[in-house]
Amino acid sequence: MENNRLEKQFNFCREIDKEKFIGRQTYLTDGERKENDAEHAWHMALMTILMSEYANEKIDVLKTVTMLLIHDLVEIDAGDTYAYDTEGHKDKRAREEKAADRIFGLLPEDQRKKLRDLWEEFEAWETPEAKFAHTMDCIQPLMLNAATDGKSWLEHGVHLSQVLKRNEKTAEGAETLWKYAYENFICPNKEKGRLR
Repeated sequence: MENNRLEKQFNFCREIDKEKFIGRQTYLTDGERKENDAEHAWHMALMTILMSEYANEKIDVLKTVTMLLIHDLVEIDAGDTYAYDTEGHKDKRAREEKAADRIFGLLPEDQRKKLRDLWEEFEAWETPEAKFAHTMDCIQPLMLNAATDGKSWLEHGVHLSQVLKRNEKTAEGAETLWKYAYENFICPNKEKGRLR
């Protein structure tokens, strides 16, 4: 029994290595290459440890970090859907649910349920942890876009209205962080014409 459990856990750990191959559209701070999903997850997890004091409500930091580390694992099968890809968002949920069934299904039942429930909680955007995790998921790319002088926004012809629409709930997790991001990441790029 113990061996079978361990085998399932190692199979899952091998499988999630594939997250490192899932490319995103956000450039690293040097503007030379784009980050991958694993780098994105690590970055937000560490940001959560550092910035959890700004959460609107008290959060369980470990739970939030775990949520951020697993929330994009489904993209191993479903692929990364760019934030401003309207067409890709039409079937995103169905693709990701199918992926969640397969990927979390590799784990022993208790861990499968725990991680799948956390993924669903993140998707529902209702608990303090899920709200803060979404704040991180939205602010981290804003920060990187600002650091690269709006490089990926320019490449994709992103409009200010699109960025504001995507971030309409970002303040629900951390109002202070959203205000900072708006004033320091979005406004300067709007003034420079990086955001149409």
